[in-house]
Amino acid sequence: MKPLYAMLFPCLVWYLLFKYLPMYGVVIAFKDYNISAGMLQSGWADPWYKHFKMFFGSPYFGQLLANTLLISIYKLVFGIVPSIVLAVMFNECKAARLKRWVQTLSCMPHFLSWVIIYGVAIAFLSETTGLFNRWIVEGGGKAVPFLNSTEWFRSVLVASEVWKDAGWGAIVYLAAMSGIDPTLYEAAKVDGASRTRSIWHITLPGIRHVIVLMLMIRLGGIMDAGFEQVYIFYHPKVYPVADIIDTWVFRTGLEQINFSLATAVGLFKSAIGFALVLGANQLAKRWGESIW
Repeated sequence: MKPLYAMLFPCLVWYLLFKYLPMYGVVIAFKDYNISAGMLQSGWADPWYKHFKMFFGSPYFGQLLANTLLISIYKLVFGIVPSIVLAVMFNECKAARLKRWVQTLSCMPHFLSWVIIYGVAIAFLSETTGLFNRWIVEGGGKAVPFLNSTEWFRSVLVASEVWKDAGWGAIVYLAAMSGIDPTLYEAAKVDGASRTRSIWHITLPGIRHVIVLMLMIRLGGIMDAGFEQVYIFYHPKVYPVADIIDTWVFRTGLEQINFSLATAVGLFKSAIGFALVLGANQLAKRWGESIW
């Protein structure tokens, strides 16, 4: 066991230095932080919930919270299923070479930055030069402002993230499927079960614990609607449906050097995420699945 603990030690040290020790910085949320004075010398906020009140009292709070939750829920609902479907297709594919090629191609978008993805979106969805709109116009229709319309913008965000991460997410489920006892499939085949029946009664129940785990991980980050993606894609015209908590904090907190406000909002998001993970774990226990 000693070699295993030795291999684990650097990871524990990394988490201690970069994940747990910086947590002391949450005190900034309760202080009027001043860069020149530093974290310890900055005075305490009066009242202590001053920065939380500033955030909750913002006229945009309701809109920001609604946008954040809706975008996150859409990504959660429409993001897990494609990964599972892809993993099942890879698992059922008997042509090894074709499987490797398709799996590689489906994973490649994950390694592209959101700046490049935005460039791809403009190439396909631009109202004036986008490929899709050219087809629509040539077919006698009217160009659709996919990137500039409040009706379409959330759909573009969700669809682009699904395209980017579906193949990468399928790797986790495919690894879980490799651990299913092959004799179960053989027994099902002897009993006359079709491929569809085998998938429904063996494959999906066999990866249920992984599905629950991934769902809980996504729930823990439900207040993070994807800052980098939204910040690159959005503009003032779509603020009513695209402005999320993180982008608002970036504009009003970090750009205005109000680190106390930014930390207070971050603490609020962490508390919500922690509560959701606890609740999801309790719910998962009823299905016989849980992390702890």
